Amino acid sequence: MSAKRSHLSNADAAWLHMDRPTNLMVINSVLLFDEQLDWERLAGVVRSRLVERYLRFHQRVAESRVALGGPHWEEDRDFELARHMHRRGLPAPADESTLEELAGDLASIPLDRDKPLWDMYLIDGPGAGSAVIVRMHHCIADGIALAWVMLSLTDLAPEGECDTEPPPQRSLPRSGLRAAVGASLETAGDTLSSAIAPAAGAVSATRRLSHAVARGSLETLAHPRHALELVDDLAADAQALVKLLFMTPDAPSVLKCHLGAARSVAWSRPISLEKVKAIAHAQGATVNDVLLAAVSGALRGYLIARGEAPHEVRTMVPVNLRPLDEPVPRELGNHFGLVFLTLPVDRSSRRERLGELKRRMDSIKDSAEGPVSYAVLEAVGLTPPEVEGRIVDIFSARATAVMTNVPGPRETVYLAGSPMRTVLVWAPTAGSVGMSVSIFSYDGRITVGLLVHAQLVPDPQTILQRLGGEVAAMARLAPAMNGSVA
Repeated sequence: MSAKRSHLSNADAAWLHMDRPTNLMVINSVLLFDEQLDWERLAGVVRSRLVERYLRFHQRVAESRVALGGPHWEEDRDFELARHMHRRGLPAPADESTLEELAGDLASIPLDRDKPLWDMYLIDGPGAGSAVIVRMHHCIADGIALAWVMLSLTDLAPEGECDTEPPPQRSLPRSGLRAAVGASLETAGDTLSSAIAPAAGAVSATRRLSHAVARGSLETLAHPRHALELVDDLAADAQALVKLLFMTPDAPSVLKCHLGAARSVAWSRPISLEKVKAIAHAQGATVNDVLLAAVSGALRGYLIARGEAPHEVRTMVPVNLRPLDEPVPRELGNHFGLVFLTLPVDRSSRRERLGELKRRMDSIKDSAEGPVSYAVLEAVGLTPPEVEGRIVDIFSARATAVMTNVPGPRETVYLAGSPMRTVLVWAPTAGSVGMSVSIFSYDGRITVGLLVHAQLVPDPQTILQRLGGEVAAMARLAPAMNGSVA
């Protein structure tokens, strides 16, 4: 397992240094099973298919003692699988609510920087079943890389063995390759016209701009008009950069204010993918459009219940920039951008919310915002941590939530011989962002999860209950939604 020491990429270093007590840069996953997993078999699968295959799961991060040297990966000579794999029981009543509480508690705990930055917990329960909670630092990899990693642990049949060599890298549904774990704008059954293509001019301009910031000029981002000098000679692709710099902060609300360290986790009852597809087909929309409309309606109802006038809510959506036809490297790493999507929470009509979301999503699909934001992140990784912190504050103020939509396998998959029932994955939230929304489709069902700051949203399950009501209402009204519907 030995490997030479290597520096973190600029983007990976940026994610490493974004950690804060109130917002940890950790990707949290929950896998649910209706039966007890075999602990020894699970440990064997993790050792052979995770630790022995991917370098970062037996390497730790060390900060350089040399000025501007940057952090690097080095072998953890004291590596023991037992320091990363843990087994716990659930306290009474040992139901899914208890599991949600435990997942929220774990999401509030920083990973130990003295060892490789991941942990896995086998939970006995809820009920007669079990759960696996996985926590991995974002500096290890982006969403699409981690999707490949997690898929490599599973089999298509219960008799799959814990081989020394993992099964061939199999894909998610082809339409989902752009959308694995926190890296997409689509869900199973929907296809973007194309992946968001890198815009060379915009990326070049962004790098020039960001290197100016890396040399200590925060004025560029604090006062974006100074950036125009760097991009006024470029093509229309540079409009994405200008939009990113001039975007105003999202409005303060009960969903966006001062953050605490405590986190809460909740997830919905399964939603039929076929039902959502039927709604989408009836309206000439995508599954993703329908789900985001349901999220918008749920947030609208929640704001009203909290005594706040409903208003638009801006979200950040991760976008994969990896080539779809190349295997994920053993070094993993981050290669994705972010685009901003504003949810029409202020619209009272379900028809209007769905139509407006479709229009906004179509516009985003053709934009260069993803590559531009990646170039910014690359250069942010070059800045001193105190400068990086201020830049993150500026950009994170522009959104209230992170929104991911992940299409998983279309058929049942097995981990250590046991069939998985439900999968949830939450992207981390940076800076002042306090809510992560996870939409995961798997084996014909969709599950929506929330990871929130307990101080902001003390009752996340009420949002999910409203979301279920939104989907049911759209299903009943689908044939009439071309007309005027409440």
